[in-house]
Amino acid sequence: MFKGLSAFPLTPFTPDGDIDEAAFLRILERLVSAEVDSLGVLGSTGSYAYLTREQRKRVATLAKAQAGAIPMMVSVGAISTRQVLDLADDAQHAGADGLLLPAMSYQTLTEDEVYELFDTVSRHVSVPVCVYDNPGTTHFTFSDELHGRIAALPRIGSIKIPGVPADPAAASARVQQLRKKIPASVTIGVSGDAFAGLGLNAGCDVWYSVCGGLFPHTAKAIAEAAARGDNAQVTVLTERLAPLWALFRRHGGSIRVMAAAAGILGLTGPACLPRPLKPLSAAYCAEIATVVEALGLR
Repeated sequence: MFKGLSAFPLTPFTPDGDIDEAAFLRILERLVSAEVDSLGVLGSTGSYAYLTREQRKRVATLAKAQAGAIPMMVSVGAISTRQVLDLADDAQHAGADGLLLPAMSYQTLTEDEVYELFDTVSRHVSVPVCVYDNPGTTHFTFSDELHGRIAALPRIGSIKIPGVPADPAAASARVQQLRKKIPASVTIGVSGDAFAGLGLNAGCDVWYSVCGGLFPHTAKAIAEAAARGDNAQVTVLTERLAPLWALFRRHGGSIRVMAAAAGILGLTGPACLPRPLKPLSAAYCAEIATVVEALGLR
């Protein structure tokens, strides 16, 4: 399941702080209709860190019912190993086809502690695990040596890396450097949407995509060009989205922009983020609406 376009949708909220189930299903309908290669439920854009265990279980259950034949990966990140194992059980019971595991912490983790986390989880579960390397949110940075140790564990299926260098030759070297450390059965996926084209052209097997979680047709065209080996088209299509990537940078990441865009499309209410996150101003939303329309995002 770790190939092509993995679309990461928002988990929208009501103003009272409950999950907006109707809005969530509307978002999922777009992804299923576009036939994305997999769903990445409860990723960072899916606000997993803000949800209770019961809410996370409910989101996974709703997503599986909507997904049909599309494989579903569910994030099981939490502070303690015990919580992670409980969440993994819940996700598998809900029908998850794979699990996404970040190295979350309050105290700074050592490499041995992170390895033990993945070792414990990989031996506990029955579905493949994707290593979520996201230092921007977890504040833990994986070394390639640690990736190699973890990738040799049972049921490790993919590594979600946080972007690649901006120079194409350096991006290719980065991916090949990591690939030498891991088994051939473990795929490498690029995240950080502004780096998608560079990563796919450098040899990444999958795009773990925030853009694809709301604009699946736009993202799928890029993933399909990569699958054809059409590097030039991948570059054209991703560089065309530079105004969207600029919005992500301006607003501290993708989640506030995607939430605003979902509201602009009428999929969610105007304030669909979990508190304390707040919606963008009307002026910023107008700017985002202009970009969505000008780029024809869908």
